[in-house]
Amino acid sequence: MASPRNDMIEMAKARTNVYGLLADIFRAEPSQDLLSKLKDKEFSIALHTLNLSLDELFESTSQKQLLEDLAIEYTYLFIGPGSHISPHESMHTQARFGEVNELWGVATVDVKKFMEGAGLKVAESFTGMPDHISIEFEFMQRLLLKEVEAWTADEQEFGANIIKIEKRFYDEHLSQWVSIFCDKVIKAAKGPFYRQFCEVTKAFIDFEKVIMQDLIDEKEETDRLSA
Repeated sequence: MASPRNDMIEMAKARTNVYGLLADIFRAEPSQDLLSKLKDKEFSIALHTLNLSLDELFESTSQKQLLEDLAIEYTYLFIGPGSHISPHESMHTQARFGEVNELWGVATVDVKKFMEGAGLKVAESFTGMPDHISIEFEFMQRLLLKEVEAWTADEQEFGANIIKIEKRFYDEHLSQWVSIFCDKVIKAAKGPFYRQFCEVTKAFIDFEKVIMQDLIDEKEETDRLSA
């Protein structure tokens, strides 16, 4: 039987992998390496666990053509020119004081401050904005890697504090816009790739709300019983 600590490690690792995959999906148009990774048995099983199958897409189109199609779809959906769906939080959350939503808005600054407050800075070489969906997912991934380290070292309080930081970032940022963004993509997408990944992203975001609160409640109950 797995120990509670091992359970925490495995859960954090699983969540880390999902955030990492989703960050890769939304960071840029898919590369050949990413498509190859998605076809690996390990990832295929993980995708099926998330009720997502790309088998038909891979079987019906050559990899070269698929790369071209997805590059066009990514540009159409997220970059433009013309009407597109910005993958930045500041463009989907309610602006304060009736301001117009804009890039490098209040939400962008808040995300940057949050990341720096958690001791995780965006690399100086990064030319984008910290409230890009891939950066927010990568931030959660890095927090979870710290959580894995904490449980592995049996640093219970540190692990619990990391979960609270994850929950706060989720409440203040991810929960405020990711599902809204995904709904827009699902409606606008012409092919199945981004539509299905947005459906998975929405389901995962809903799962995260439940799992983080459960983990916090469980730790508080354990502390109460051991007091």
